[in-house]
Amino acid sequence: MSKSMYYYIANAWKKPYENEHAALMRERLIKWRREPTIIRVEKPTRLNRARELGYKAKQGVIVVRVKVRKGGMRKQRPISGRRPKRMAVNAITVSKSLRLIAEERAQNKYPDLVVLGSYYVGEDGNYKWYEVILIDPNNPSIKNDKDYSWLINSSSKYGRPNRGLTHAGKKMRGLTKTRGLTNTHNHKWSKKEKERKLKKGHEANKYIRYFNTGGK
Repeated sequence: MSKSMYYYIANAWKKPYENEHAALMRERLIKWRREPTIIRVEKPTRLNRARELGYKAKQGVIVVRVKVRKGGMRKQRPISGRRPKRMAVNAITVSKSLRLIAEERAQNKYPDLVVLGSYYVGEDGNYKWYEVILIDPNNPSIKNDKDYSWLINSSSKYGRPNRGLTHAGKKMRGLTKTRGLTNTHNHKWSKKEKERKLKKGHEANKYIRYFNTGGK
């Protein structure tokens, strides 16, 4: 059975910095470094991921690429004396994810548009790049589309990233986790099913093989 185009795109993005895709990513990153922090693009870089989030090639739907600096917060070293533990210079990290920060910056750049979602497209030693999908709720083609009605008719559609209503925000708030239900029967059976597909043995088998082989 023949595979679709999205299947091969998804496989290429599983390891984007290896094989033939690595040279393409290198060219892109060299170009993206010289571009502004927020720039509008004609087409999404990861078409399969954009389609999963609800992207459509029609009027009223735009895609912007946002550059976010990697690493922790750079804090200036205090002038007055204090011990190193209280310098508050190192190990200062943001509680938000970089993807959520990219969505917030895109929303602040385009306040009249609604953020639909975002996805990762690349990174180097200093920056990470994300593409954010935005829609225009006042565009007639968007108003007549039933797939966007859940978002257009929402009273809280504007400023969704700033209030943690996107997927990146909900993940940061802990709403996408299992909430401690990891020991249920359904979770155990689904975990075993994944292990069978990956042909991966149970963790207890490692110790059994270790003792049976005399620690070799």
